This record gives sequence, structure tokens and C-alpha cells, in this order.
Amino acid sequence: MSAEIISIPRAALHEQVAHRLRQMLVENRIAPGAKLNERELCEVLAVSRTPLREAIKMLAAEGLVELLPNRGAIAVELSEADVRNTFEVMAGLEMQSGELAAQRITEEELAEIKAMHFEMLAAWTRRDLSNYYRLNALIHRAINAAAKNPVLTATYNQVNARLQALRFRSNQDEGKWRDAVREHEQMVAALSAHDGAAMRAVMASHLDNKLKAVVAQLRASHDTAPAQA
Repeated sequence: MSAEIISIPRAALHEQVAHRLRQMLVENRIAPGAKLNERELCEVLAVSRTPLREAIKMLAAEGLVELLPNRGAIAVELSEADVRNTFEVMAGLEMQSGELAAQRITEEELAEIKAMHFEMLAAWTRRDLSNYYRLNALIHRAINAAAKNPVLTATYNQVNARLQALRFRSNQDEGKWRDAVREHEQMVAALSAHDGAAMRAVMASHLDNKLKAVVAQLRASHDTAPAQA
């Protein structure tokens, strides 16, 4: 983790801390399986232990960290089975969101998604993965919101939280990143045409490709991990 001090507004402090910790987990600045060092995090985030611990509890509820007796909190490390099971559920949620969004999206919502898509393309051109992923996630959330089903949104947010770090890292392969951009272009076209079937199909393909990329990375990381003595 960087020793850079990150200034945080005082309002809703534990929520701000949770947001910063979530970003650190997603961008692998806190590695899967790593212990969250409270003293170091307090220094990096420039906060006391009380809001930090409240933030960690929030992330534990989201399934991003695990609270262990007498050991503190560790960043969750998903097994391949966990990943497959979670992506299976996420694919269904994304497909349903996409189909309903195509049917229900307003012109204002569509214009906002198109604007974010163009910003995302600019980030991709710069190979700015952090901003690309931020905009990518906003687009997916906007599609879900356009479905206008609060139960679907609540479930989507809960499941998606477990996959954010893996989805971020799946774009580190140039070819797979390029494929993801192409699929996002297909999403915009399907939404513009109000074609629910096409949107459902592209979401299914998008999540299947993400799953394949993530599983390949997990296997590669296990293959290159040093053997235990």
C-alpha cells in the first residue's frame, strides 16, 4: 500500500473510508487474503480507528472482507468455485437488467450512458485502467437503474460487490480489454434500438467472457505462486 496521505471529508466519515477501502481492494492495493493493518490504514487514510472499524464492518457486510476471531479483518479471496457460482448469479442479474433497461430506458438515461461510454473510450485510448473501470462500473449501474426494479438493484449491488476486484483485473489483458470495449459498444446499440433480446444476449456474452478471463487469471496466479515450505 502507498504511504500517500488521503484527505477525507468529515461528513459521513465511515462511508467515505469504506469507499476508499473498497477502491483499494478493487485495484489490488490490498491483495486478496491480506490482513487489513489498522494502524497503517489509519495513517494512509488520515482517520482514527473508530471510523475505520465502522468502514471495515460495512465491507464485511458486502462480502469484501472477512472478520476473523483474534485475527482482525482480511481481504476476501474467492476460490474458483466461489467465482463461478457468483458469476452465474451475476450473469442472470445483468441479463435481466439489460433486457428491462432496453424496454424502459428514457432518452435522458440513454444520453447519459452514451456520454459515459464516450468518456470510457477515451480512458481506454489512454490505457487509463482506473478511470476506464470507474466509468465501466457506472455504466453497468446506470443500465441496472434504467431497469427500474428496486429489488433487482438491491440484489445486483450485493452480488456485484464481491466481483469488483476480479472484474477490474480482467481488463489487464489487452485482448480481453479490447473485447470488453466492443461488447460495450454493442450494449449502447441495443439500448438505442430498445432491443431487449439483443441486450440480454450481449450481457450474457459479456459476463461469460469476464468469467473466462477471471478464471484464467486465478489459475495463472496459482500456477506461479511460490510453493509452501
